Amino acid sequence: MEKENKNISIEKQAEELILKSRHNHQSKQVILWIAALIVGGILGGLGNTMLNQMFAFVATVFTRLFQFIAIPTISLTVITTLASIGVKKDTGRIFVHALTYTLLTTICAAAIGLALYIVVDPGNLPVSLVNAGVEQVPEKLTHISYYDHFLSVIPNNILQPYLEGNALSVMIISAAVGLSLAFMPKTENHAVLLKGINGLQEILFVLIKAIIWALPLGILAFSAQLSAQIATGIIVGALGKYTLVIIVGNLIQFFIVLPLYLLARGLNPVKVFKKMLPAITLAFFSKSSAGTLPVTLASAEENLKVNPKISRFVLPICTTINMNGCAAFILVTSLFLMQNGGFELTLPMMIVWLFVSVISAVGNAGVPMGCYFLTLSLMSSVGAPIGIMGIILPIYTIIDMVETAENVWSDAVVCAMTDHDLKGTLSDSKNA
Repeated sequence: MEKENKNISIEKQAEELILKSRHNHQSKQVILWIAALIVGGILGGLGNTMLNQMFAFVATVFTRLFQFIAIPTISLTVITTLASIGVKKDTGRIFVHALTYTLLTTICAAAIGLALYIVVDPGNLPVSLVNAGVEQVPEKLTHISYYDHFLSVIPNNILQPYLEGNALSVMIISAAVGLSLAFMPKTENHAVLLKGINGLQEILFVLIKAIIWALPLGILAFSAQLSAQIATGIIVGALGKYTLVIIVGNLIQFFIVLPLYLLARGLNPVKVFKKMLPAITLAFFSKSSAGTLPVTLASAEENLKVNPKISRFVLPICTTINMNGCAAFILVTSLFLMQNGGFELTLPMMIVWLFVSVISAVGNAGVPMGCYFLTLSLMSSVGAPIGIMGIILPIYTIIDMVETAENVWSDAVVCAMTDHDLKGTLSDSKNA
């Protein structure tokens, strides 16, 4: 009996040492990322052409690497998760929790944007400036309707969505394949096929870990690139009150509303934020929540210790439907354009557009310029002065960065709350 107690004590000590080692490793990572952020900002602001070109090259390399693994990550995680739990009650429970939290946080983000818009009350822009802005609106976007956007999501070719990086279409294909595997007779062919897909996913996660290991270099390059752009005046904005409403609304959602959700579920927002920092940082610079997904998954599973069954189901879905920042941008920008177009903005009309913005954001893919495109499509359909979108375009880079970081932070919050709510209640919860 005494020997057994000693063995248990040794095992506990070993576990504590492992946890302590992981905690120290995570702390060192955070320090390294912050240092890379600061050093990159300083070097980018020096105005050295050769350095800036080098940083731009490194930033492009990292962007391409994450684009390379983003779509396979979305596809394989959805397929393997649905194949393993597709027809069981767990799927419905996880989805209901994720969808509920997604809608609640997204409506909150849009409501904050609406409240700030009413309080700040941005004025109208000069007509000459609006007309000049038409030239800056991307030509190809002015001819695409919102109806066309939704129609393009329905795949008519199994390879094309993967080649084009259409995240929503890939989600549909992957869900269909995953559910088909769940319903398939459990034959030898089924076992071999599922084993091969799981093997591909393991390879993918090894690649993700390798990229995360080199991430400080990417953060350094992204930070330097941003600093260089600000220094040369490329993305200095001039829309004053409108920009203030967008940015402040995002910051309130990021630092107040989402942490309050975590506190309400008994979770420490500081700890959750710290463990998800790699994903949030990358989202800020990459401006793509879909491209950030591999790091979001790795951070949730390795740092936050979320059940893989939950993270690999919730996060790919949230990447495409949980768009807090996008909902706020669509609402505030739509109201701003309609106000400048002479529309009478009554409170009931604003509330209707709040829900339009939430529904539109849910249908948006987590790619750069996604919210801009959706807003342009909506405003084209109602006859608002879309020339303002051309004026907004130069400052949209900063807005997009803040929004994407907020979207990924919200994804992490939804995932953490879902994991907390369902902890220990899922069938075979130890296995993905």
